[in-house]
Amino acid sequence: MLGDSIKLLSLEEIGCTEELAETSDTLEGNSIQKAQYVYKKYGVACFADDTGLEVEALSGEPGVYSARYAGAERNPEANMNLLLKNLEGKENRNARFKTVITYFDASGNQIQFEGVVNGAIIVDKRGGEGFGYDPIFIPNGYDITFAEMDLTEKNKISHRALAVQKLVSFLNNQ
Repeated sequence: MLGDSIKLLSLEEIGCTEELAETSDTLEGNSIQKAQYVYKKYGVACFADDTGLEVEALSGEPGVYSARYAGAERNPEANMNLLLKNLEGKENRNARFKTVITYFDASGNQIQFEGVVNGAIIVDKRGGEGFGYDPIFIPNGYDITFAEMDLTEKNKISHRALAVQKLVSFLNNQ
């Protein structure tokens, strides 16, 4: 998506090997925290993201805690099982995936880009592709889960893809 006009370096390539903290109670805050840390410590233009699944009937849970919804360890299977358990008996299964990307330019200016995909949580897991909550999330306008889509199809409509498209558009217009 970046094309040839933008050179992308990994954290490892700039010497950043530490785990980046995510201690904010919002996706926006975690995104800022990670990007700001890299910018301040390594002095490079950079971006970082955070993503969460927000379920209406659960007042936005798991949200910022999506990766560790079922406990301190990242366990996608346990996270899905807990979410499905918490939704038992609830008719409203509306949900959305949200990604927030924070970009710091070389001068330290900050801008955020958001991508959202609305959909619903299904009762039984389906599909073997993707990760996280993909087997139980069907985006609006589709009858298959993210986990049943091939990566090319998912990358056209996903929350991350939408946020990255906005970032790339911004960078290409600089």
